[in-house]
Formats: sequence, C-alpha cells, structure tokens
Amino acid sequence: MLSLSKVIAGYGYGDVLKGVDLELERGSTTCIVGPNGAGKSTVLRAISGILRPRQGTITFEGSDIRGVAPADILARGIAQVPQSNGIFPNLTVRENVLMGGYILRRERGLIQRRLGAVGELFPMVAERGEEQAGNLSGGQRRTVEFARSLMLDPTLVMLDEPSVGLDPKALRVIAGAIKQMSDAGKTLLMIEQNVRFGLRMATHGVVMEGGRVLMHDRADAVLNNPEMTDLFFGGTVAAHRRPAATTA
Repeated sequence: MLSLSKVIAGYGYGDVLKGVDLELERGSTTCIVGPNGAGKSTVLRAISGILRPRQGTITFEGSDIRGVAPADILARGIAQVPQSNGIFPNLTVRENVLMGGYILRRERGLIQRRLGAVGELFPMVAERGEEQAGNLSGGQRRTVEFARSLMLDPTLVMLDEPSVGLDPKALRVIAGAIKQMSDAGKTLLMIEQNVRFGLRMATHGVVMEGGRVLMHDRADAVLNNPEMTDLFFGGTVAAHRRPAATTA
C-alpha cells in the first residue's frame, strides 16, 4: 500500500533520513519508535509532502508521490494528525470535526454523511457535538482530532505521537480511539516516544536510529527484542548489534 525505498531527506544541507526503506500493509497499524533525532517525524513529513525527499521513492497505491503537494497528498487519501494540540477551543466539537471536511464544503450531503459516519465511530463526538471543544479532557480532544482527520475518508492516517502529554486515563481513551479506527479498516502509521504504548497498539513495529531503519517486524517481536531493551531502557545498542556484512 505504502512503500518508501532508499529515501534520503533533510533540512538545509543536512540529511536526517539516510536511505529509509519501509513497507506498510493495508489495514495494518505500524508504530515507528526510536530516540530523539532518529528521523521519525521526518518520515511523516516526507510522506505528507511537507518535505521533499532528495533521493528515493515514496509509492502510495501504486503511484509515486515523492514531491507531490500536501493538498494533493491529502486528496489521494493520506491524512495526518499532528503532535501539537490542533483543537479550536472556542468552537464546538462538531465545528472542529467539520473543519476536516472544509474542501468538501459545497457537497453538503456528503459532509453530513461523513459527519454521521464519524459520529458512529466515535460516539463522544456525536454526544457532545454542541459543546465547546475547550471543555474536553486531553483524551477527548485527541479523539476529536482523530475524527476530524477522517472527514475526507482517508485510506492511511498518520498519527504524530498521539499519547504525548496525556495521563493514564486519557491514554485509555486514545487507545480505544486508535482501535476503533483500526477496526474501521483504516491503515495507521504512528510515531511514539511511549514505546510500550505504541507497540502494544500496533501490529507492526519499526525501530529507527540515526536516520535509518534498524528493525521492522511484528510489534510484539520488536518490543521483546533484546536490542530494544538496550536502545530505550538502558545499556548499549552495540552490545546486541551484529557486525555489518562485508563484501570482497
């Protein structure tokens, strides 16, 4: 469904991504983890069109989307929920969600059908639709952001650290919302600093370090890999890393 091949990308004269290969299966939930500076957010920016890769290809649904404008990426079926709080607190929940369908504003029937579908997926959005979004809890605000991202019925939804700044109660709300999107058939790609949370929500895990993919496997296999213990929970990565292959 989505494929990155030998992607090199960065800012100014520096490369952050140094030959990233990544494959996403349709209907999967893939979580990218790694230390600060690993290149996780840069991967999302390259896919969404915010950052044009210098080399490599990004293929979505059979078409190369490298360098395609962000608006066109969105129209092709890739939506992103940013890390920062994107809620408009003085607007109602319903108005916040409708912002996600702004480009459909002349198709009122379609907008109402999409709003109804989002309300069925996230009942809180329908039940509290006329309340100001600023009155919601952290987990509920994040859910509204998820709902807004679905107004264009994307095939792939990218989540930038959905757990950031949330307490345990809010995390449970978000975990439920992520599962609801997955159960609805959405393909999800998220990056997380909360390694255990992210990988437990995912079907597949990706570990990045220094702008490269170190590991790509089933989420449970990644979480239980000894190298993960070193990378995120103390120790040295080199202790478990195999020597690089050499050629004559």
